Amino acid sequence: MRLKTIRNATILGTCLAAIAAATPALADDAADAADASDSLNGEAIIVTGTRATYNNSALSEELIADKPPVASVLDLVGTLPGVQVQEGDAFGFDDWSTAYSIRGFQTNLDQQQVGLTIDGMPNGGSNYGGGSKANRFVDTANIRTVEVSQGTADIGSLSNEALGGTLNFVTSDPLDEMRVRLSGSLGDFDASRYYGRFDTGLFLNNTARAWISYSHQEASDWIGGSAQNHRDNFAGKFIIDTPVKLTGYVDYDYAHEDNYDQVYSAAQYTAYPHDDGLTTSWTGVPYQDQAYRRAWSTIRKNFFAYLKADTTIGNVLDLHASVYYHDMAGRGDWVPQYVVNVTDDGAGNPESELTGTSNVQGGSPLGIIYFTDASGVALTPADGCVGALTYPYGGTTNPAYDPACYASGAIGAQSYRHTHYRKDRTGGTAEASWKAELGAAENTLRGGIWYEDTHRQEWRDWHAVIDTTSGPEYYSTPYWTQYSRKYPQDTFKWYVQDTVQVGPVTANIGAKQFINHIDRIDLFGDTENTSISSKSDVLLSGGVQIEPVHGLNIFGGYAENFKALTDSVLEYNNADLSQIKPETAENWEAGVRFENGWFRGSATWFKSKFSNQVIYVSNSTAAGNDYLGEGDGTFFNAGGIDSEGFEVLADFRPMDNLNLYAAYTFIDAKYRGTGNTTLDAEQGVTPGNRVAGIPKNMFVLSANYRLGPVSLGLTTKYTDDRYVNADNSWKADSYVLTDLNINVKGEALSDALKALQFGLTINNLTDEDYLGGISGNYAWIGAPRTMVFTATADF
Repeated sequence: MRLKTIRNATILGTCLAAIAAATPALADDAADAADASDSLNGEAIIVTGTRATYNNSALSEELIADKPPVASVLDLVGTLPGVQVQEGDAFGFDDWSTAYSIRGFQTNLDQQQVGLTIDGMPNGGSNYGGGSKANRFVDTANIRTVEVSQGTADIGSLSNEALGGTLNFVTSDPLDEMRVRLSGSLGDFDASRYYGRFDTGLFLNNTARAWISYSHQEASDWIGGSAQNHRDNFAGKFIIDTPVKLTGYVDYDYAHEDNYDQVYSAAQYTAYPHDDGLTTSWTGVPYQDQAYRRAWSTIRKNFFAYLKADTTIGNVLDLHASVYYHDMAGRGDWVPQYVVNVTDDGAGNPESELTGTSNVQGGSPLGIIYFTDASGVALTPADGCVGALTYPYGGTTNPAYDPACYASGAIGAQSYRHTHYRKDRTGGTAEASWKAELGAAENTLRGGIWYEDTHRQEWRDWHAVIDTTSGPEYYSTPYWTQYSRKYPQDTFKWYVQDTVQVGPVTANIGAKQFINHIDRIDLFGDTENTSISSKSDVLLSGGVQIEPVHGLNIFGGYAENFKALTDSVLEYNNADLSQIKPETAENWEAGVRFENGWFRGSATWFKSKFSNQVIYVSNSTAAGNDYLGEGDGTFFNAGGIDSEGFEVLADFRPMDNLNLYAAYTFIDAKYRGTGNTTLDAEQGVTPGNRVAGIPKNMFVLSANYRLGPVSLGLTTKYTDDRYVNADNSWKADSYVLTDLNINVKGEALSDALKALQFGLTINNLTDEDYLGGISGNYAWIGAPRTMVFTATADF
């Protein structure tokens, strides 16, 4: 590990030395370019949002610069009002533990209620199994801003999940001037990153510009240092400015992540506040090695591309069209502490599942193989033996798992289980906006459609570990492919909105509708093929905004939102789909924005009624994992949620080189219940209880100070108590996280370093202990203090 750190430092130092030796002319040009394009100049941290009938905000380049490029793009939005983000570590290297929410609507392992788009294009869902979050599509260094619609959102938002707002990750446009940017980062927990980007500048008679980039980053886990996380990202973007403006983007992302495990009780967290229970070393005992971190893995490959066309006809008709394609291939790994008996080899004969030659397709288990003799014949534990293994799940172990319950020489049997995910999506959009003067009123009629064709396949295979006494290596041929299913899906949305402006008053009214159809095709014929359709009502929205004086904007709005049922609910053979209803939400909000030369601020009241909440209960429990479950949990409607609160944002500049920012959010989110007392009791839902994972209060204070070539940023966020479970019996204490960011332009050190910029980021400066992401009645431990140093060169 130390040699790896020395190697990384040597490579980084060599690169920087070579760049620093570049000609003074190159250095001067690079410094000028950096001044024009970078975010180290202490400008306003936050944009309070566009003038609309709903609350919205967007990150500026300055706030993005306060996060190291090693960080996930999702981590960028955590300082905005109404928003919270938790990840397993400071680098976002674990989709399994990632959770984020807006105003009580959440995206985590068990629910996806926040819309997510990339340059306005849909991400195809955010769930662990078949979805892809923003960090699979965008490198942090290529982000221009993130637009957050906290509540009702834009009527044309392209998402099947936008019940309570949308996060739109906007990639940076190519520069007008040619530039090469190189960046290197080193940090705690073996973190390293290398990044390069080339901007072409203008070409084709100054009508076109483009960029291409590549980054590689890696890190270990912060608990035991055994994870082997790494990520590679290739991306490119072009813009051609002609009467029809063309914009294209392409991104390929490959990530391998070794997961963090949940904490299953308050007592466990009290006893082990810095340990999630996964192991760093292979022990040779299958029951314990099921918790081997390197075998708890998420592997994903994502390819995403779009092409947009925009034009205006006669200054009255705006036309927009786009097409996109997304291909995702992924896998989730676990190491169950047994081998499933799927072939009848006869009593006293060796088990063929252990040879790496058989591959049974579908069917049901005949039993479980725990230990064998040297010939591969299954053994049973000695009569009367009591299991003495307490790790990893405590209590008295089933004697079948304990090697002490077998004769000397018994060999443990173990599986390496792969769940494969594959999805490809092709879609397109079309929108038109017509402007007309109607007397004293300016009228804009806008309408559009969205269509997407999706093909997803999921299959699960079990591989026998070759030698459980030495390590997790497994046979490439699975002994059992448990299931294989396809889920073709099509989505259609139409929307129309009319906006009228008369003097200082602007009002709009709109309607939209979603039509979604999903099939389940069992490739083994073990279950019946089936389908579900989700057709929303015509969903209404509307609002008004008034600007009585310059800089003051008063607004209010209402919107009905809808989330189609996903193919996840079709993963369970015996599920009664007639009892599962699509989720819906009604959102109200009203507020005020104000802006002058040195102050920007907003205050918003919001209220949401969320109905038919689909709750997912994970197969992971405090007693262990149900590895044979064909899905990873079960679903049910849990009634709904009522949420009400307000958000306040203030961003002001008392002097030229000092920017201050504050945000406060109050959320009162409570379960409404199913209306059936028995069902509520069965599912652990108590009407009036606070919603798990949602704090009542969040407060952010941030200061950004610049003195010449040096800038200093300090951000502190308070997150209130949250309940981990729906019955409110386990409370995660409030916590305060402070992040420090220091940026120095190379000219402060030497004229030879004018082309360079240096940054030091320290996340969780005070090394606070806390619980981070919450999902499925369990929680993940938050990351400790993490330091990252970054050097960037432009020429």
